[in-house]
Amino acid sequence: MANTLDPMDLKQIISLHLDGFSNRKIGVTLGISRNTVNTYMRLFTVSDYTLKELLTLDNATLDKLFPSHSTIDNSRYQELMLYFKELNQARNHPGFTFLYHYQEYVSQSKNPYGYTQFMEHYRRKYAKIKGSMKLEHDPGKELFIDFAGKKLHIIDKQTGELVPIEVFVAILPNSHYTYVEACKSQKRDELINCCRNALNFYGGVPKAIVSDNLKSAVNRASRYEPEINRSFKDFARHYNCVINPTRGYAPQDKALVENAVNLAYQRIYYPMRKMSFFSIEELNREIKKQLEHYNNLLFSRKESSRRELFQSVEQQYLKPLPETAYELKSYRRAKVQKIGYVYFSPDKSYYSVPYRYIGKETTLHYTRSLVEVYYHYQRIALHQRTPSKGSYNTNKEHLSSTHKYYSDWSPEFFKKKAAVHGKHVVDCVEKIITAVDYPEIGYKRAMGLIQLHKSYGSQRLDNACKRALQADAATYQRIKNILKNNLDKSSLFYQDLEENKTHIPEHTNIRGASAYQ
Repeated sequence: MANTLDPMDLKQIISLHLDGFSNRKIGVTLGISRNTVNTYMRLFTVSDYTLKELLTLDNATLDKLFPSHSTIDNSRYQELMLYFKELNQARNHPGFTFLYHYQEYVSQSKNPYGYTQFMEHYRRKYAKIKGSMKLEHDPGKELFIDFAGKKLHIIDKQTGELVPIEVFVAILPNSHYTYVEACKSQKRDELINCCRNALNFYGGVPKAIVSDNLKSAVNRASRYEPEINRSFKDFARHYNCVINPTRGYAPQDKALVENAVNLAYQRIYYPMRKMSFFSIEELNREIKKQLEHYNNLLFSRKESSRRELFQSVEQQYLKPLPETAYELKSYRRAKVQKIGYVYFSPDKSYYSVPYRYIGKETTLHYTRSLVEVYYHYQRIALHQRTPSKGSYNTNKEHLSSTHKYYSDWSPEFFKKKAAVHGKHVVDCVEKIITAVDYPEIGYKRAMGLIQLHKSYGSQRLDNACKRALQADAATYQRIKNILKNNLDKSSLFYQDLEENKTHIPEHTNIRGASAYQ
C-alpha cells in the first residue's frame, strides 16, 4: 500500500534522531510529516526498548510493535484537491475570499480539514514563484548523485559500432569532492553498484544520499512522500544512511550535482574526446586519471583543491564504512508448494522451507550467493544459492518427521535396522537391495522384510532368512511364505543338514560305495 511507513522507514527515523536531527529535520529529510515523526518518537519513548535496541530488532518484531499505517488520508486529500480546482478558477473574481470558500468546502465535506491545513495545502499546490538562495551544506551530511545527460561511448570489437555508456556522478556538497564512473545503464543494480563504489572512494558514509527521481531509485515520485525502491532502501540500511530524493520539478534541489555534471563535461569528457575505448574497464581507468587531476585543481577563491577540502574538513564527519560490502538484493514472491519447497524462478530451482508453511505466500530475498525466504518480515529459511537449473535444495530440518525418515533411506540405513534381528536378516536385506536396478524398489522390499519381525519375532525371522539363503530364495515373498507355513521351525531334515549328518539311519544291510567297485 502506498504512503505507509514500513520497519525500514522507522529505523531511518531512529538513525537520524540518534545522529542529532530534530523531528522537523527528520521530516524534511525523509519527506514525512513532522506530526508523523512526533507521533512515532512518542511511541518509541514509551516502548520497553531504548532507541539503540529498537535498531537491532528484526523487521517482523518492529512491525508488531509499531504497525505501519498510511500517513495521508487519500480519499480526504483527493476531495480537497478537486475542490481547489474550482476555487482557483474563481481566484480573480471580485470579492473573492478564502474564508468564503472554506466555509463552502466545510458544508460539502464529511470530514473537512481545519482552516490552517486548508490554507497550507492550497499554498503548497499553488505556490508562488520565489527567488533562489545560496545554501550552506554541512560537512558529511549529504551526498548528491545523478546520471549525466550526455553519454560516453565504447567501440564494439566485433561489429565496430559505438555503444552508448551511462556516466554516474556523485559529489559531496561541502568540499565539492567528486566521483565519476561509467556504467552500462541506469538500472537498479548498476545504480547501487555505483553508489557502493562512490562510498568506497570517499572512505565513509554521509547521513543521507540525495538522488534524482530515477526509476531505479524511486518507485513512486512525490513532492512530499516519495516511495523508495526496496533494494535501494536496503542498501541505505546496510550503510546506515537514508535516501532523500529531490522534489519533482524542483531543479534547485539538485543544482549542485547538475553543476558537477557540467564540470565533468569540461574536465573529463573534453580531454578524452579523441580517445577510443573498447571496454568499460578501459574507459573507467581513463576517467580515474582525469578525475584525480580534476579533484586536485585549486579553487580560484578558496586557494585549495577539492581533495584538500575533503581531507581537512569533510572526511572526519563521514560515518565509517560497514565491515562487510553490500550485496545487491532482489525480491520475488513465491507460494510454498505441497512438497514443502518454493520455486525460485531466476534459476528455475527449488528451496525447502519448514513444512508448517505449506500453502503460505512468502517473499524471497536473494543475492548472488544467498537465498532467504521471509514470511511476514520473519526469515524462515536460509540457503546457499545453487545456480544449477531444476535442483532441489533441501535442509533436512525443514522436513516433517515422515519425510525426514524417508529421506534417510539408504543401503546402510536398512543394514543397520536389520542387524538388530540377526546376521541372516542383514544378508537377505543386502541381497534384496542389490538384486534390483532401481534402489527405491529394493528399499521398500527390505522394509517389508524387516517389518515381519512384528508378527513372527526376530528369532523366527532370522531362521527364515537362513533357510531362504540356503535355498537361494532370498526374496520378501518367499521369506514371508516360510514364516506363514512354519517352515522356519527346526525339522529332522534341516537339523541333519546343519550337523552335516545324513538323514538315513545306520544299518548292517546297507552296503557302502565299496560294494560297487
